[in-house]
Amino acid sequence: MKLCLSSKWVQWGLLACVSVIAAPQVFAQDVGTRVAVVNSEKVFNESNLAKAMQTRLQNEFTKRQNDLRDSAQKIKSAAEKLDRDAAVMSEAERVRRQRELADQDRELQRKQREFTEDLNQRTFEERAKIAEKANLVLKQIAEQRKIDVIVQEAAYVSPKADVTDDVIKALNSLK
Repeated sequence: MKLCLSSKWVQWGLLACVSVIAAPQVFAQDVGTRVAVVNSEKVFNESNLAKAMQTRLQNEFTKRQNDLRDSAQKIKSAAEKLDRDAAVMSEAERVRRQRELADQDRELQRKQREFTEDLNQRTFEERAKIAEKANLVLKQIAEQRKIDVIVQEAAYVSPKADVTDDVIKALNSLK
């Protein structure tokens, strides 16, 4: 008899635990929180604003990139020439040319670092402009569809919760 009584208490205890665990989910469903997801990288890669940004950056940095490539090729050619001619050069001449090449290489590396920093800075600035416009569009979409939360990047997204294409479409319609 005692065994049945404690079995009943265990059942009541389990029922109480399940109720405590399930109650927040029931209330959350009643509230009807609507969540959507946006893939920001897709927006930064596929919108017309992003494509225009890429074109602007390419136009702005192509000449410097080509100049750096040409300089690197000149240094490489000079190093190969030095290797070929080293046997017939005086020691002083060989050392002088090695120093010149080392100086040129250091200067090239400095210019490459500056180029990379400038490109990264400009990319950041351009992406910030796109992000600002995208955030306004996201707010409009959230208000129109009565979405409570829009998150970026999720492990799994149901197609009905993904608003990325709508954001791209809205950004593409901006002038």
